[in-house]
Amino acid sequence: METGRKPTIFLSFFIFVLSLSLSSCLELQTLVLNSLPKPTNLHPDWTESAQTQTQQEETELFGATDSTVALRLEHLDALASHLSPEELFSLRLKRDETRAKSIFARVKGGLPRGRNASRPRSARSGFSSSVVSGLSQGSGEYFTRLGVGTPPRYMYMVLDTGSDVVWIQCLPCRKCYDQTDRIFNPAKSGSFRSIPCRSKLCNQLDQPGCIRRGNKCAYQVSYGDGSFTMGEYATETMTFRRNKVPNVALGCGHDNEGLFVGAAGLLGLGRGKLSFPSQTGRRFGNKFSYCLVDRTSSSKPSSVVFGSVVSRTAVFTRLISNPKLDTFYYVELVGISVGGTRVRGITRELFKIDDTGNGGVIVDSGTSVTRLTRPAYIALRDAFRFGASSLKSAPEFSLFDTCYDLSGKTEVRVPTVVMHFNGADVSLPAANYLIPVDTSGRFCFAFAGTMSGLSIIGNIQQQGFRVSFDVASGHVGFAPNACT
Repeated sequence: METGRKPTIFLSFFIFVLSLSLSSCLELQTLVLNSLPKPTNLHPDWTESAQTQTQQEETELFGATDSTVALRLEHLDALASHLSPEELFSLRLKRDETRAKSIFARVKGGLPRGRNASRPRSARSGFSSSVVSGLSQGSGEYFTRLGVGTPPRYMYMVLDTGSDVVWIQCLPCRKCYDQTDRIFNPAKSGSFRSIPCRSKLCNQLDQPGCIRRGNKCAYQVSYGDGSFTMGEYATETMTFRRNKVPNVALGCGHDNEGLFVGAAGLLGLGRGKLSFPSQTGRRFGNKFSYCLVDRTSSSKPSSVVFGSVVSRTAVFTRLISNPKLDTFYYVELVGISVGGTRVRGITRELFKIDDTGNGGVIVDSGTSVTRLTRPAYIALRDAFRFGASSLKSAPEFSLFDTCYDLSGKTEVRVPTVVMHFNGADVSLPAANYLIPVDTSGRFCFAFAGTMSGLSIIGNIQQQGFRVSFDVASGHVGFAPNACT
């Protein structure tokens, strides 16, 4: 009896020693545990005078000149300060799921980027700005304050790298949602100009419409959750701090429904020809960047900079094109490492763009959680679970299937995670992949799988990096700890 048990005891001891040996080879880093963030308060008066007061500070931070503009960003949570951290996080995940589904549908060709707005309603050199992250705005998570018109009327606008068309709500409203500021009245602006129906600019819309009375170009943009904006497509002057940008083509929405409650509209930062960066390419060199801070552990402001701001620590990977869809910023993800070792099974072949335009990897500011095509996610998740086997497991939460009970602790050691792009290795801080999901000490691995061929690098993984988009040279850069 005793003799028969010896091989079993020896085998168990061998496995135990082997696991200790493998664990000791893992690269680990410290995760300082923070609670879910409470919503920050908005700046009390983000008017022209307030903008001017911070101009000197942001010039020092970003080196802003006539060819660059820097703006402060805020998170959408700031527009819902009456909600608890748990409620805000739940809303964020719901928005995130809606956005991801919308993006997947667009890539598959299931959702047009614009509809014929002439149909009746039932058809349904650089500058910088601060960025605000938000949980209740729908298409994007961060917003800033911009001046629209002459004289400028300042209002909150969502920033979104997954959209092209710039738009705001306008009077008269057939239907408008609630927003923080007064709705823009184009009749009171000296720089508002209608665009003729048959003009080249109007024809650049996916499906241009025409308001026959007055020969005015019409637009409509629909989103995956059923929300939309429609109205007149015109040009207007926009003011960023003291920098005026004339003749920006934007939608003046008279009929708007959806999830953009709080902000006045959207500043499209996509790669398409009607996005703000594309329209202002000559002035700012076809370059912009943003840095989104971890709101749980930093008092630094998030920001967006139009123009060239390059950190010495930046690493660059090339932008690739999807011939079927020009809005998104596609990059080549060739592998991921956990604990210092490349994860077997995660190869560049998993992220190829196929002949129909499906597949690939995009960098997106409006998606929170990184989605990886299912085989890649399973391999990554299993590797992380092995490396974090010393942590106490916790039940799943929402879309997260790998969670841990870290209650009573102030910090833990976790395996490192490095994303390998073509020519650029991006090492993620621990707070960018193990995040709090409630106030009881539950933390979850902030990646998710998708049955879609498309993978999305979300803003949780981008926290703390200055992400630079140089469309002129066809590169995306990642610079750690470069928010200032």
